[in-house]
Amino acid sequence: MLKSTAGRMCALPKPYPQEFRDDVVRVARNREPAVHLKQIAADFGISESCLTNWLSKTEVEDGVKPGATVGQSVENRELCKRVRLLE
Repeated sequence: MLKSTAGRMCALPKPYPQEFRDDVVRVARNREPAVHLKQIAADFGISESCLTNWLSKTEVEDGVKPGATVGQSVENRELCKRVRLLE
């Protein structure tokens, strides 16, 4: 898929497989206190901010942190579509 940015075309990066994300999050959660997220991210070839985002999303999904889960977000989108259709 291509996306236009200020007249230039650039390819969007392919998303990482869910299994890979789950493995990285598991390793990050089970790390020793002396091991930093930056090192884990580098070991897996991803950015530290990417890993931080994955950890945050996982905490929301697990109910540890407040926020909308993926299921709730999907439901909200569907409800918005229905409202637009009815209007």
